[in-house]
Amino acid sequence: MPITQSAKKAVRGSLRKKAFNDRRMRAMKEIIKKIEKIVKTDKKEALKMLSDAFAVIDKAAQKGVIKKNNAARKKSRLSKITK
Repeated sequence: MPITQSAKKAVRGSLRKKAFNDRRMRAMKEIIKKIEKIVKTDKKEALKMLSDAFAVIDKAAQKGVIKKNNAARKKSRLSKITK
């Protein structure tokens, strides 16, 4: 447990950042799963959703939630299954 005042503030800040990061990660995972599910039935619909997924993945990489190579790999795999 933090003892000093600054350590307590740091814990509050890190919890706030964690909430934002978790929200961004959850949104990314949800749209990826949605595309993977839809691509089995309707590839055209999955292609329409691909740009939204790319935007979410890029934003996660930009904010440091995932690394840029991880984002590139996710985007590559999504575009591969939708073709």
